[in-house]
Amino acid sequence: MGELAGHERRGTLMFPTRSALIGMMGAALGICRDGDFSILDALKIDVAIFDYGSPMRDFHTVQTVPTVASRSPNSRPEALIEAEGKLNTMITLRDYRGGVFYGVAVQGENLDEIAQALNKPFFTLYFGRKCCPLSAPPGAKVVMAGSSEDAIAQVTAPAWRTPAFARTLVEEGGRGEFVNDVPVDRQRWHFSSREVGLRNVNIAVGV
Repeated sequence: MGELAGHERRGTLMFPTRSALIGMMGAALGICRDGDFSILDALKIDVAIFDYGSPMRDFHTVQTVPTVASRSPNSRPEALIEAEGKLNTMITLRDYRGGVFYGVAVQGENLDEIAQALNKPFFTLYFGRKCCPLSAPPGAKVVMAGSSEDAIAQVTAPAWRTPAFARTLVEEGGRGEFVNDVPVDRQRWHFSSREVGLRNVNIAVGV
């Protein structure tokens, strides 16, 4: 659930980014990174937080490009080419959250196709990194509901996570917090920001 990628550390949000959820649905549908995501980009996505999980940290040794070697690159591959082998090495930090549980309400078109794909995905679904597969199937289904809360209340939680209660809803179109998770250029990993609202709710499943 990383958002802005810092130089030495990439933190994690307390809820999944829009780009992560679209990427997961795209993987289920079999859309490659250079494919057409227009159907998914048009969806409205709200997220209920049942369990924030526990923080985790990973350490990476990476090569970095000195500023003098590449001053204004559009992407890391471009910077590596411009550097012509003039690289430094450093340790970076990656933060994650393990054991999370979210309810996701998706509104838009082609929901039947998306739900079927999530329950029988084309590519393996994982959360953040390939070493972090989902601990349970998504359990996607199409429901009739008057609101995101009503839809999420119909979530079928894994047996070992019931009963479960969500106290926070992350709403698209709400106000209060800016996140940088709207894909602009998937080849260059460029994203724009959007504003979301965090609202108190009381959603119970498996009770």
